[in-house]
Amino acid sequence: MNKAKEIEFSLLMNQHNGIIYKVVNSYCQHQDDRQDLAQEILTTMWLAIDNYNNEFKFSTWMYRIALNVAISYYRKDSKRQDKISLDNEQMINIVDIAEEDKSEDIRQLYRFIGQLNKLNKAIMILYLESESYESIANSLGLSKTNVSTRIGRIKATLTNQFQE
Repeated sequence: MNKAKEIEFSLLMNQHNGIIYKVVNSYCQHQDDRQDLAQEILTTMWLAIDNYNNEFKFSTWMYRIALNVAISYYRKDSKRQDKISLDNEQMINIVDIAEEDKSEDIRQLYRFIGQLNKLNKAIMILYLESESYESIANSLGLSKTNVSTRIGRIKATLTNQFQE
Protein backbone atom coordinates (compact mmCIF):
# COMPACT_ATOMS: atom_id res chain seq x y z
CA MET A 1 0.00 0.00 0.00
CA ASN A 2 1.45 3.36 -0.91
CA LYS A 3 1.82 6.29 1.47
CA ALA A 4 -1.31 8.08 0.15
CA LYS A 5 -3.40 4.96 0.78
CA GLU A 6 -1.95 4.66 4.29
CA ILE A 7 -2.90 8.26 5.05
CA GLU A 8 -6.39 7.78 3.59
CA PHE A 9 -6.87 4.61 5.66
CA SER A 10 -5.71 6.39 8.80
CA LEU A 11 -8.10 9.30 8.18
CA LEU A 12 -11.03 6.94 7.57
CA MET A 13 -10.28 5.00 10.75
CA ASN A 14 -10.07 8.21 12.78
CA GLN A 15 -13.29 9.51 11.26
CA HIS A 16 -15.19 6.28 12.00
CA ASN A 17 -13.41 5.03 15.13
CA GLY A 18 -16.68 5.15 17.09
CA ILE A 19 -17.82 2.10 15.15
CA ILE A 20 -14.88 0.08 16.43
CA TYR A 21 -15.41 1.32 19.99
CA LYS A 22 -19.08 0.37 19.91
CA VAL A 23 -18.45 -3.11 18.59
CA VAL A 24 -15.49 -3.79 20.87
CA ASN A 25 -17.29 -2.49 23.96
CA SER A 26 -20.36 -4.51 23.07
CA TYR A 27 -18.49 -7.77 22.75
CA CYS A 28 -15.71 -7.56 25.34
CA GLN A 29 -15.76 -7.15 29.09
CA HIS A 30 -12.05 -6.82 29.80
CA GLN A 31 -9.75 -4.08 28.53
CA ASP A 32 -7.16 -6.56 27.23
CA ASP A 33 -9.83 -8.35 25.19
CA ARG A 34 -11.08 -5.02 23.84
CA GLN A 35 -7.58 -4.09 22.70
CA ASP A 36 -7.05 -7.51 21.10
CA LEU A 37 -10.36 -7.35 19.26
CA ALA A 38 -9.81 -3.75 18.14
CA GLN A 39 -6.41 -4.72 16.77
CA GLU A 40 -7.91 -7.69 14.95
CA ILE A 41 -10.64 -5.49 13.45
CA LEU A 42 -8.13 -2.87 12.30
CA THR A 43 -5.86 -5.54 10.81
CA THR A 44 -8.76 -7.09 8.93
CA MET A 45 -9.84 -3.68 7.63
CA TRP A 46 -6.29 -2.88 6.57
CA LEU A 47 -6.11 -6.12 4.60
CA ALA A 48 -9.56 -5.58 3.08
CA ILE A 49 -9.44 -1.86 2.29
CA ASP A 50 -8.52 -2.47 -1.35
CA ASN A 51 -11.77 -4.46 -1.70
CA TYR A 52 -13.96 -1.62 -0.42
CA ASN A 53 -16.55 -0.63 -3.02
CA ASN A 54 -17.20 3.10 -2.69
CA GLU A 55 -20.69 2.67 -4.13
CA PHE A 56 -21.65 1.75 -0.57
CA LYS A 57 -21.38 3.75 2.64
CA PHE A 58 -18.00 3.30 4.28
CA SER A 59 -19.63 2.98 7.71
CA THR A 60 -21.75 0.03 6.50
CA TRP A 61 -18.64 -1.73 5.18
CA MET A 62 -16.81 -0.98 8.42
CA TYR A 63 -19.66 -2.28 10.60
CA ARG A 64 -19.87 -5.44 8.55
CA ILE A 65 -16.19 -6.20 9.01
CA ALA A 66 -16.12 -5.17 12.68
CA LEU A 67 -19.17 -7.26 13.60
CA ASN A 68 -18.02 -10.28 11.61
CA VAL A 69 -14.57 -10.14 13.21
CA ALA A 70 -16.13 -9.75 16.68
CA ILE A 71 -18.40 -12.75 16.18
CA SER A 72 -15.54 -14.85 14.74
CA TYR A 73 -13.27 -13.73 17.58
CA TYR A 74 -15.46 -15.56 20.07
CA ARG A 75 -16.02 -18.61 17.90
CA LYS A 76 -12.27 -19.27 17.80
CA ASP A 77 -11.90 -19.63 21.55
CA SER A 78 -14.68 -21.45 23.40
CA LYS A 79 -13.48 -19.98 26.72
CA ARG A 80 -14.51 -16.55 25.46
CA GLN A 81 -18.14 -17.64 25.27
CA ASP A 82 -18.34 -17.21 29.02
CA LYS A 83 -17.44 -13.55 28.66
CA ILE A 84 -20.53 -12.90 26.55
CA SER A 85 -22.94 -14.34 29.12
CA LEU A 86 -22.40 -11.88 31.92
CA ASP A 87 -24.75 -11.04 34.74
CA ASN A 88 -25.92 -7.46 35.21
CA GLU A 89 -23.11 -6.57 37.62
CA GLN A 90 -20.43 -7.78 35.22
CA MET A 91 -22.07 -6.47 32.07
CA ILE A 92 -20.00 -3.90 30.27
CA ASN A 93 -21.59 -0.51 30.16
CA ILE A 94 -21.96 0.26 26.48
CA VAL A 95 -23.41 3.61 27.47
CA ASP A 96 -19.85 4.88 27.88
CA ILE A 97 -19.93 5.20 24.10
CA ALA A 98 -22.66 7.82 24.33
CA GLU A 99 -21.44 9.69 27.37
CA GLU A 100 -23.77 12.59 26.83
CA ASP A 101 -26.80 10.44 27.64
CA LYS A 102 -26.42 8.89 31.08
CA SER A 103 -30.06 8.31 32.05
CA GLU A 104 -30.80 5.15 33.99
CA ASP A 105 -33.23 3.97 31.30
CA ILE A 106 -30.50 4.18 28.67
CA ARG A 107 -28.03 2.32 30.88
CA GLN A 108 -30.63 -0.37 31.51
CA LEU A 109 -31.40 -0.63 27.78
CA TYR A 110 -27.75 -1.24 26.98
CA ARG A 111 -27.46 -3.81 29.78
CA PHE A 112 -30.37 -5.69 28.23
CA ILE A 113 -28.85 -5.40 24.76
CA GLY A 114 -25.57 -6.72 26.15
CA GLN A 115 -27.38 -9.88 27.20
CA LEU A 116 -28.63 -10.65 23.70
CA ASN A 117 -26.99 -13.32 21.57
CA LYS A 118 -24.20 -12.19 19.26
CA LEU A 119 -26.31 -11.74 16.14
CA ASN A 120 -29.19 -9.92 17.85
CA LYS A 121 -26.69 -7.68 19.65
CA ALA A 122 -25.12 -6.79 16.29
CA ILE A 123 -28.56 -6.05 14.83
CA MET A 124 -29.43 -3.72 17.70
CA ILE A 125 -26.09 -1.90 17.54
CA LEU A 126 -26.78 -1.11 13.90
CA TYR A 127 -30.45 -0.33 14.53
CA LEU A 128 -29.53 2.18 17.25
CA GLU A 129 -27.16 3.79 14.76
CA SER A 130 -30.25 4.47 12.60
CA GLU A 131 -29.07 2.10 9.90
CA SER A 132 -31.84 1.01 7.54
CA TYR A 133 -33.12 -2.56 7.64
CA GLU A 134 -31.58 -3.06 4.20
CA SER A 135 -28.21 -1.77 5.41
CA ILE A 136 -28.35 -4.03 8.48
CA ALA A 137 -29.28 -6.99 6.29
CA ASN A 138 -26.37 -6.29 3.94
CA SER A 139 -23.92 -5.81 6.80
CA LEU A 140 -24.84 -9.08 8.50
CA GLY A 141 -25.68 -11.24 5.49
CA LEU A 142 -29.36 -11.58 6.39
CA SER A 143 -32.55 -10.91 4.50
CA LYS A 144 -34.35 -7.62 5.11
CA THR A 145 -37.39 -9.62 6.32
CA ASN A 146 -35.25 -11.53 8.81
CA VAL A 147 -33.85 -8.25 10.16
CA SER A 148 -37.32 -6.77 10.47
CA THR A 149 -38.64 -9.84 12.27
CA ARG A 150 -35.68 -9.98 14.64
CA ILE A 151 -35.93 -6.27 15.49
CA GLY A 152 -39.63 -6.68 16.26
CA ARG A 153 -38.93 -9.64 18.54
CA ILE A 154 -36.00 -7.91 20.23
CA LYS A 155 -38.12 -4.81 20.87
CA ALA A 156 -40.83 -6.98 22.41
CA THR A 157 -38.26 -8.73 24.61
CA LEU A 158 -36.71 -5.44 25.70
CA THR A 159 -40.16 -3.98 26.46
CA ASN A 160 -40.93 -7.00 28.64
CA GLN A 161 -37.62 -6.66 30.46
CA PHE A 162 -38.30 -3.00 31.18
CA GLN A 163 -41.75 -3.83 32.54
CA GLU A 164 -40.33 -6.41 34.95
